[in-house]
Amino acid sequence: MAVIGFPLLVIPFAIYNIIAFVFPRLGWADEIAKVHMMSGGEWIFTPGDLLIAIAIVVLFVEMLKSTRMNTRTMVDHILSMILFVVLLVEFLMIKQAATGTFFLLLIVSFVDVVAGFSITVVAARRNIQFEAEGRA
Repeated sequence: MAVIGFPLLVIPFAIYNIIAFVFPRLGWADEIAKVHMMSGGEWIFTPGDLLIAIAIVVLFVEMLKSTRMNTRTMVDHILSMILFVVLLVEFLMIKQAATGTFFLLLIVSFVDVVAGFSITVVAARRNIQFEAEGRA
């Protein structure tokens, strides 16, 4: 599978940057759809909501990828960390990134980095235990 060594969270961030820089008039809080709820309230669906939903689905795939143990997994973790640092710098230094949507994407990236390393450590520990039990 070719996507193992590539951080998929680049996709939502690329979408954000394309929209923020190419279509600056599109607001992240603009209404895409309005749903009338059974409670009587109205839920307004925005481009920011859509992008966050996409990022969460991609985060799930990233979590599944981090359970594998090979060289590409470590490359993926390193690239995810680099992506997080780039996004943090962009958030702090670039005016178009100073939005709630970008901040939530930054948090998704942080969770990817921390959870990815944590899952890999647990998986590696489990593999070492199984190999040690198999030799005994």
